[in-house]
Amino acid sequence: MTDQPAARPRRSVLYMPGSNARALEKGKTVAADALILDLEDAVAPDAKESARDQVVQAVRHGGYGHRELAVRVNALDGPWGPDDVTAAAACGADALLLPKVESAAMVQDLEARMDAAGAPREMAIWTMIETPRGVLNAQEIAAASDRLSVLVMGTSDLVKDMFAEHTADRAPVVGALSWCVLAARAYGRAIVDGVHLDLNDAKGLEAQCRQGRELGMDGKTLIHPKTVEAANRAFAPSQAQIDQAHQVIEAHAKAMREGRALTVLDGQLIETLHVENARRVVALAEAIEHRHAA
Repeated sequence: MTDQPAARPRRSVLYMPGSNARALEKGKTVAADALILDLEDAVAPDAKESARDQVVQAVRHGGYGHRELAVRVNALDGPWGPDDVTAAAACGADALLLPKVESAAMVQDLEARMDAAGAPREMAIWTMIETPRGVLNAQEIAAASDRLSVLVMGTSDLVKDMFAEHTADRAPVVGALSWCVLAARAYGRAIVDGVHLDLNDAKGLEAQCRQGRELGMDGKTLIHPKTVEAANRAFAPSQAQIDQAHQVIEAHAKAMREGRALTVLDGQLIETLHVENARRVVALAEAIEHRHAA
C-alpha cells in the first residue's frame, strides 16, 4: 500500500503531546498537513496510560479535517508499547509511528501486532530513523513492509548518539539524511526531516527547510504551531515551478502527437525524466490546492 510521496502533502508534520488535552484540541485548527499525536517522548511515565486513552478518544471523536494523523507509540519492548498498539490500531488514525527503528524485524513486529489488533489495511506504518544503526539499516527498513509509508528523521537523537554537535549547516548529519532519502525513494516511501529546536530562530528554521527540500525531503517535523507556515511555504512548489511544469508537460504531449520523441523548451531538451518530475510537481500542487479548499 505504498503511496507516491507527492500524492499526499506532508510539508508540515507537527508533534502534539498526547497528555495535553489543549494541544490535541489545538491540532484541529493548525494548518499542518499532518499531526503526530505523541505517546512517547512528550509524555511522562506516570501519564502514559491516561495519554493513551486521551489520544484514542480524540481521534475517535474526529474534527481534524484533512490532517493526516499518526500516533507515535512507545517502544514495543517496553511496558507501554504493546498496549499502545492494541488501543490505537482501531481508533481511526492514519498511521502508527514506531520510535527508534533499527531493523526490518522491528517493522514486521509492529505490523504483526497491528494485524492481531484488527488494524485496517489502510492504516500505515511510519518509522522513526533516529539512531546510527537505524540510518545504516535504512534500506532494509524502507523495504520491510507494504504498510510502511513514511520515514521520519529524528535528528536530535541522532546527533546525540553520534557524539556530534548541532551546527547551523547540519554538516554532521547531512550524509545520514541523504542516505535515508535514497532508501525512501528506492522503495516509494515519503520522508520528512527532523525538527528545528530553536523556536526563536526563524531564519534558521527557513534555512533548514530549504536544505531539507534540496536534499529531497517531503516536509519537516515541527514542535510548535508557529513554525507550520514556514514549512508549508518551503516545501510547496512555487507558482513559477508549477507554470514551468505545465509547460513541460504540454510541450512533451505536443511532440508526441507530432510523432517526435524529443522536444526543446526554452533552449532545454525535454526528456522523459523532465516530464516525470513535472507531473510530480503538478500532482503535489493540485493536492495542496485541494487541501486548502477543504
